[in-house]
Amino acid sequence: MTQKPKRPIHPSITKERIVEACERQMTSLDNPGFCLACGEEADECEPDARRYECESCGERRVYGAEELAFRFL
Repeated sequence: MTQKPKRPIHPSITKERIVEACERQMTSLDNPGFCLACGEEADECEPDARRYECESCGERRVYGAEELAFRFL
């Protein structure tokens, strides 16, 4: 069985952006997420969101900020 190759994360999604988004989520009404394909920030995204559709590029690669923190930090 062959494994699917890992799809790269957009270079604009840094640890700093993820941490800042998680902090905003805890201190405001923001629910940010990020599209791993194009790097756009998504609003109204549940913290544990996975594979939501990106409004900018149409890819199903939007993840909630907390989900990204658990995966990549």
